[in-house]
Amino acid sequence: MEGDRLASQARSSGLPAGGATGESPGVDAPLLGGSGSSALLQAEVLDLDEDEDDLEVFSKDASLMDMNSFSPMMPTSPLSMINQVKFEDEPDLKDLFITVDEPESHVTTIETFITYRIITKTSRGEFDSSEFEVRRRYQDFLWLKGKLEEAHPTLIIPELSSHKKQGPGLLSRMGQTVRAVALSMRGVKSRPEEFMEMNNFIEIFSQKINLIDKISQRIYKEEREYSDEMREYGPIHLLWSASEEDLADTLKGVASCIDKCCKATEKRMAGLSEALLPVVHEYVLYSEMLMGVMKRRDQIQAELDSKVEALMYKKADADLLTEEIGKLEDKVECANNALKADWERWKHNMQNDIKSAFTEAAEENIHYYEQCLATWESFLASQTDLHMEETSEDKPE
Repeated sequence: MEGDRLASQARSSGLPAGGATGESPGVDAPLLGGSGSSALLQAEVLDLDEDEDDLEVFSKDASLMDMNSFSPMMPTSPLSMINQVKFEDEPDLKDLFITVDEPESHVTTIETFITYRIITKTSRGEFDSSEFEVRRRYQDFLWLKGKLEEAHPTLIIPELSSHKKQGPGLLSRMGQTVRAVALSMRGVKSRPEEFMEMNNFIEIFSQKINLIDKISQRIYKEEREYSDEMREYGPIHLLWSASEEDLADTLKGVASCIDKCCKATEKRMAGLSEALLPVVHEYVLYSEMLMGVMKRRDQIQAELDSKVEALMYKKADADLLTEEIGKLEDKVECANNALKADWERWKHNMQNDIKSAFTEAAEENIHYYEQCLATWESFLASQTDLHMEETSEDKPE
């Protein structure tokens, strides 16, 4: 979903080209092979812990089934986070495709880690070849995301959801706390109204999407429990039919209906897990990432405000401050324009994604209930006909 925009960001960020398999990003770490062929992948595809934890996951199952914060039975690949990423923001530019697959463990004397195969296919003329293949580590994706955020602090870049077993170190936490306190004390004195509205929207959206995520997970869990219980009823009715000769056909019919409804329930569960749940959880991650984007915008604004205040009180060399203020004003303007443009794109995609996910879920529910209703109505009709036949046979001539 992030599309060609992120590919161009990666190139404009000065990311290196070429690269050996599985090396660290400081050496030669483009995620895509070939010169000038760097792009940010939908990072939730690699929703993993540190490299050692990645190995632990993939040693059990090479799929991406259990790599998320849901229960182990829940899915992980939303429509816009599947392994094959198609850049479709602009309909005329559907000519860059990236696939992430084949996790592979590596064991050395120093460390154990996982690499992933990344295949890029394109028909664009600026690339040296139409297809590239490299292998990259999880930390390479973290590195690329950091570079993109550094070069474009107010662009909405897909979130890397890394569930750490241990939090940041003490010094790191102290540094974050000091910066947060300093920023809160200094504050942003002249945040434009449109960004105030944007921030309010993010806060409300975050609350609502997190609530929807929790409710969706609970519904999925309850539906799973209901399906498991219902699956036991069919065999029970079949066993019962063996001991009730007069009711055998009726009990077998009930067992058949239950079996059909179980299959319909499983299909509906698959629809929830593939269409609704991952999309909702994706936007939970986006809500967290959007808060980070707003903080980075406010930090740039706060830095400008502090320089302007220093100039007013002549706390430093006026000429130097004037020059720095000019540069910061340009930086703030660029950051604001980038965020405004990306914000509209993101809102449009978000509304389409969520509308599509809930519409599909509603249609699946309607089809499910219609199918189950038709199954039981057909059974009851057959039982009514059978009863009428038996009644007519019992009547004296």
